[in-house]
Amino acid sequence: MSLDPKKSQAQSKLLKKIIPAVMKDGFQQLKMEEIAKLMDVSRATMYKHFSSKEEVIAGVVYIFVDYIDQLKLPSVQVEGELFGVSFQQLFEQSVSLAGKISEVFLKELQSAYPELSDSLRSALLQREQQSLEFYRHGIDKGIFQPVNERFILLQDELLLREIMNTKYLLQNQTSIQQVLTDYYQFKKIQLFRPEKMGLIEDHLIIPVINYVAEKYNRTL
Repeated sequence: MSLDPKKSQAQSKLLKKIIPAVMKDGFQQLKMEEIAKLMDVSRATMYKHFSSKEEVIAGVVYIFVDYIDQLKLPSVQVEGELFGVSFQQLFEQSVSLAGKISEVFLKELQSAYPELSDSLRSALLQREQQSLEFYRHGIDKGIFQPVNERFILLQDELLLREIMNTKYLLQNQTSIQQVLTDYYQFKKIQLFRPEKMGLIEDHLIIPVINYVAEKYNRTL
């Protein structure tokens, strides 16, 4: 399913209002009147744009698929210092995706709407394959350590979600800025050969982490 092109701007605006709640608590228990409240419109207005709960969730999936499709991934032909820039680009995307798409949403989507789940996972898989090609290219060029590149992606998927969790931050008395900075350094040392560290300009990632942290803190 896709958004009606004639109404897509208005639909997207309404859908983006419910995304934080849906990512935090899931959607299976939500009723249409509750969705209308989250959208801050009347039920009548909501039904002008969405005829069912499935259509609402399909719209949310569409937004994510469109976002993933538009991500600019590093070219596998990248050379030299561009490896550092591309590494930071992938880091930023991984953090963004971990913050946008929650595990509870993915699980409920698979259970309630498997076809929509397949669409979202297909988009994520395509990005994963392109990322793997970049990591393999870096290994072949002697820039990256000869590690299992699939572990790098799995680590992003599992560890990033955990350390960006409010419960983790509170238990460890740390901030989102600190954990993202620590994870960036951890991943950089893990991936790049020691003699290739000069390809990375760390100051470029600081504004990215600060921006992500600011958005994260606003949702608390």
